[in-house]
Amino acid sequence: MNRHCFPCFKLSIFYRYSMVIAALATVLLIAGCSEDNNTAVVQPSPEVTVMPGASTAPDKTAGIEPTPGTPVSPSAAPTASPDTGINDDPLARQVAGMTLEAKIGQMLLVGIDGTKLEESAKRMISEDEVGGIILYKDNIQNLKSMLTLINDLKKSNSGNTFPLFMSVDQEGGKVSRMPADYTAIPSNAKVGITGNDDAAGTMGRLLAREVLSAGFNMDFAPVLDINSNPANPVIGERSFGSNADIVTRLGIAEMKGLSEEGAIPVIKHFPGHGDTSVDSHLELPVVNKTAAQLAKLEWLPFQAAIQENADAVMVAHILYPKLDPKKPASLSKTIIGGLLRGQMGFDGVVITDDLTMGAITEHYTLPAAAVDTVLAGSDILLIAHEYANEQMVRKALLEAVKKGTISESRINDSVYRILALKEKYHLSDEPLSVPDLPALNNDIKAWLQTIKK
Repeated sequence: MNRHCFPCFKLSIFYRYSMVIAALATVLLIAGCSEDNNTAVVQPSPEVTVMPGASTAPDKTAGIEPTPGTPVSPSAAPTASPDTGINDDPLARQVAGMTLEAKIGQMLLVGIDGTKLEESAKRMISEDEVGGIILYKDNIQNLKSMLTLINDLKKSNSGNTFPLFMSVDQEGGKVSRMPADYTAIPSNAKVGITGNDDAAGTMGRLLAREVLSAGFNMDFAPVLDINSNPANPVIGERSFGSNADIVTRLGIAEMKGLSEEGAIPVIKHFPGHGDTSVDSHLELPVVNKTAAQLAKLEWLPFQAAIQENADAVMVAHILYPKLDPKKPASLSKTIIGGLLRGQMGFDGVVITDDLTMGAITEHYTLPAAAVDTVLAGSDILLIAHEYANEQMVRKALLEAVKKGTISESRINDSVYRILALKEKYHLSDEPLSVPDLPALNNDIKAWLQTIKK
């Protein structure tokens, strides 16, 4: 078996069996797990004012409209499980043949220190078999050093079967990680002013060409948050606009552009970060909207993207007391299992926002949060900072499975989805040469002229 390229399997098999399994799961579904006693209860912040807003979305993006005051159901049928039909499903056989340690590794997407490959990064990849890496601004100096680092990271994975997710937050505007060698791409807000779907689709393709040329294969974009709160400290120009129609149309166009060019898009930040007035990097935001209110605005772009076969969703660290009074969305079975997977029907990969952000670490222990989010239905846990944190999360998940708190079949479900996504995009750990950028930069400049008109 080639250690750099993912073993082949036919996606048609996945879809055929997912239909059978979904039907079986509906019959066999049981109630969710009990609360983790180590998880603190966070009280809603009384000073957060919610702006209800109004949607201008067309009928085709009409959202879930629960009866006002009706809680979101926490139950949801799992997606295709590798525990059924193993003999007929090559991917299921691969999952069944993995060690528990390797399975847990695939569920971890980690950040590293510095601009060069360090021993801690090597250990996370070669020993813990982490499924992916994320690079931030601090990891990137210039084009050559960035590519050297990415190639070194991939080389460290040569002893493992499955290629790495190499991920980055490349949105455009103020959230841009590419070095100065690349012509800058503007914020979503500037593209949103045009109201032009084609411009957003081109933006997605250009973003994909950027990240792929550098050796990345996953982009945490597009942002599908609606910028409905002027006091929001973290979204602002990162959003395409303040109404659901613009965000839905342009966001889906960008998502498709990224995917068509070969980069994995990750829509974010579900269930919607646009109406917060607290920065979740520092503290836990609270949004006191009902399910009916959220269905009329925040959920519309996400639901539409799911209908357009979104591959991956990032879930935010936001507390919605009227949906789940005890746990933020990223740790909530009601929101991930009940709403996202159950009511909205999302069967792709669920990724947490960074679990080392203040919204989590100020109120929860990292091990307890890791267990909670897996029980809630998350597939990939993003741990952006510190080797010790990756070790803590890995240990907590291994112990939770061995104690029976998390079933191994639950882990298998996530690993199946993760590996299916890696296969869909034909990921590889093959090294790249320094790219020739003039053609890409010229295309970006030409596109910039079109959105200025």
